[in-house]
Amino acid sequence: MNTLRGAAATPIDAAQDPAASDRPAPADGFEVLLITGMSGAGRSHAADCVEDMGWYVVDNMPPKLLVPLVDMMTNAGDGKGVHKLAAVIDVRSREYFDDLNEVLSHLDDLGVKTRILFLDASDDVLVTRYEKVRRPHPLQHGNRLIDGIDEERALLANLKERADMVIDTSALSIHQLSTKLYEAMVGSGPKTVAVHIFSFGFKYGTPTDADFVADVRFLPNPFWVPSLRELTGWDKPVADYVLNSAGASEFLDAYEKALLVAIDGYAREDKHFVTIAVGCTGGQHRSVAMSEALAKRLRSHGLDVTVSAREQRKRK
Repeated sequence: MNTLRGAAATPIDAAQDPAASDRPAPADGFEVLLITGMSGAGRSHAADCVEDMGWYVVDNMPPKLLVPLVDMMTNAGDGKGVHKLAAVIDVRSREYFDDLNEVLSHLDDLGVKTRILFLDASDDVLVTRYEKVRRPHPLQHGNRLIDGIDEERALLANLKERADMVIDTSALSIHQLSTKLYEAMVGSGPKTVAVHIFSFGFKYGTPTDADFVADVRFLPNPFWVPSLRELTGWDKPVADYVLNSAGASEFLDAYEKALLVAIDGYAREDKHFVTIAVGCTGGQHRSVAMSEALAKRLRSHGLDVTVSAREQRKRK
């Protein structure tokens, strides 16, 4: 069964869009990653990892169908659609292999940046993995399991030679495979970890979805300052009041240092998303200002950080 992950952009007829001629070439900035390799070598897990990196992933689609999909996406009218498409290609016959060659030629003609990721594993490991899941190899055709593996390996030999990245998963756990993929696609270290910081009010409940929860109720509360009460931590007078309070800078210094140690460890342990909650009483002043200040500090280390305020909707 074919599965689409993500949301594709809507195609627009250039004839109905006068501004289309002023836009960059459709393929500018568009990338295609083909994920292929031996059955049982980890294609599905690789697809999950790539999806987490922000790619739009298409599972188990016949290669020929990629042509209209790429055409649709590269001709998206607003220029804000999908720019990174990953397709898991399962080449199970000579016809599929020929179709894939046509697709690659078509992408070259479009000027689309295309990379091939090939996942491999030793025959012994593949046999063990198939025995564990108790499923036949797709090319086994009622014969021995090793016969299907041999046929697939012969069929994919040329594709493996032209691959941009080849990863042998024989001795890798799923977490080690993830690390390999992040190193190949993104890089290594803390910069592979996406951080989200959100402010909240303890009076509305402690969040259950945070990896870290910081309590900044030890700081003076701007709520008791009449001129600041109706403002929020996003307003400069409140932010200045909070950040200049005794203990604010010292807390941020220590918390920044502790988080960097943890984030570095998360990167090594294949955890690439970290959520940090910062709470005060009502979630309007101190937690908002401290969240923004913490985000600024972490961004200075090259980290990808987003920020939100859980309780601001209550104010509205």
